[in-house]
Amino acid sequence: MTAKQELPVLVGVDGSEPSLAAAVWAAEEAFLRHSPVRLMAVGNDSAQDEEIRASLSNVAEHCRKKHSQVEVVEEIEHGSPTEALVRCSAGARLLVVGSRGRGNLAEVVLGSVSTAVAMRARCPVAVVRDRRTSFSVGPVVVGVDGSASSRSALQFAFDAATARQADLVAIYAWRPENAGHSRRDVPQGAVWFSLDDAQRELAAQLERWRESHPGVVVREAVQFGHPVEELVSAASHAQVLVVGHRGMGGFERLLLGSVAHGVLHHAECPVVVVRPGQTT
Repeated sequence: MTAKQELPVLVGVDGSEPSLAAAVWAAEEAFLRHSPVRLMAVGNDSAQDEEIRASLSNVAEHCRKKHSQVEVVEEIEHGSPTEALVRCSAGARLLVVGSRGRGNLAEVVLGSVSTAVAMRARCPVAVVRDRRTSFSVGPVVVGVDGSASSRSALQFAFDAATARQADLVAIYAWRPENAGHSRRDVPQGAVWFSLDDAQRELAAQLERWRESHPGVVVREAVQFGHPVEELVSAASHAQVLVVGHRGMGGFERLLLGSVAHGVLHHAECPVVVVRPGQTT
């Protein structure tokens, strides 16, 4: 086992159904990556530790039933859920949270802890929705825009596709020249270029990763439209959707944080947010 594989998949747990779904998904991810799972619950009152420990044990049992080969560690932290998760992410290869929570992890709702840790965590962050019960079929979808965070997202996506033996769909959103709009009508900072330019840019971004992951079947998709809408649509039947934290170029120079926030709210599948320089 390599040093990277020894790093755990860290999961924020609070006893809610979404956090249980996140933990079970994390167990599958840990199995694919030959890593242990670290279940962590955060409380503010040590008097509740016994109740929290019982909840952790229940979640751990579900994870072990999912993959008995995966080592599962249970841990209780005290303090702010956001701060604890961000701090412990420095020793994880992936941080997984549910889309919303309750109790002592009440902050783990979409738009609060999930957004905060995606911006601040030291490792990639996966937010698991409970809208679907299975994520074992379909492609891995990744947003591409040429930014540093997009390059990190591509590495995660190619690794994920390799581990899952799944196809990879790379989405590049664009705005064509002479689209019948004046520049006043489009988002400030939008980049105007041709379809050929967009296709060449996407192919160039993928070239390195195709060479290092020859077994991955890649489908390139240059789409006209808003990146959030295009990514959510493409990921409707995906195993996972991967986006960077900030973007430019084909994503209309929007902060990809804004794009990530949008897909976190609307995507049906788990969403992984990767910051520049983060790898798994």
